[in-house]
Amino acid sequence: MIPAKPPSPRTRLRRLNDKAAYDVGTIRAILDAQPLAHIGHLVDGAPTVTPTLQWREGDRVYWHGSAASRMVRASAGQAVCLTVTCLDGLVLARSGLEHSVNFRSVMVFGQAELVTEAAAKARHLEVMIDQMFPARWPQLRPMTAQEVKATAVLSLPISEASAKIGAGMPTDPPEDRDWPVWAGVIGMRQVLETPESDGPPLGPAPQVRRFQP
Repeated sequence: MIPAKPPSPRTRLRRLNDKAAYDVGTIRAILDAQPLAHIGHLVDGAPTVTPTLQWREGDRVYWHGSAASRMVRASAGQAVCLTVTCLDGLVLARSGLEHSVNFRSVMVFGQAELVTEAAAKARHLEVMIDQMFPARWPQLRPMTAQEVKATAVLSLPISEASAKIGAGMPTDPPEDRDWPVWAGVIGMRQVLETPESDGPPLGPAPQVRRFQP
């Protein structure tokens, strides 16, 4: 379980540490709210950040990619940093440098572990689909052995992680409070649009569990 204090020096927030959260519930909730992640890793000694989909199973976070991708080759067995961010609002203050955003973010550090056994990979990929689209997996054309082979699945334990949360109104200094300009928060949220069918409708549109605030 993730402790309610920094699990390592690199997860401790040193600036604006009042925005920090280290408890497992907060970290899990942010990971579950946003499937889009970015993986920071080294490619030929150069820093690289790759966007991908992530999903959580217990106290591990998973992501996938092409087995032939540079990200997979560079990340497997190596130190990586996985980040997830939810943008919740634009914060408009009374001076330019006080403008900000409301957000929830998580950083997970560790050594990426490659899932090598084909049946285990298939199970994890099924979990990914089931978390996003409940009850859809049994309706789909089964994966082929070649598709499983061509897909890589990696994971990290969520044991070295921290969350950072920004919320609330502008933090203008007292001397700016009477400046004659609108200040406040413009909220933001992800919204699922009406499904568009690819071909004749074959039953109701799928349920979606993820992508929620």
